Amino acid sequence: MPASDLLPSRLFKINQNQIALEAAIMELTLWVEQRGAAEVAGNVRAALDTIGRNEEFINMTLAVLMAPE
Repeated sequence: MPASDLLPSRLFKINQNQIALEAAIMELTLWVEQRGAAEVAGNVRAALDTIGRNEEFINMTLAVLMAPE
């Protein structure tokens, strides 16, 4: 199997990892916020918004790459 055939699967796994990291970071953000560091939590949420904004595009691109020809 050519390496190019594995690219969509690799990208899908990387995207899954990114979503899992986003969830873990949000859990830590909530923990930090509960301990009074609202400014830090706000900064983290702002950074995580980038992941959220890009997620739809990434999913659409993966769907195109993984569609049968």
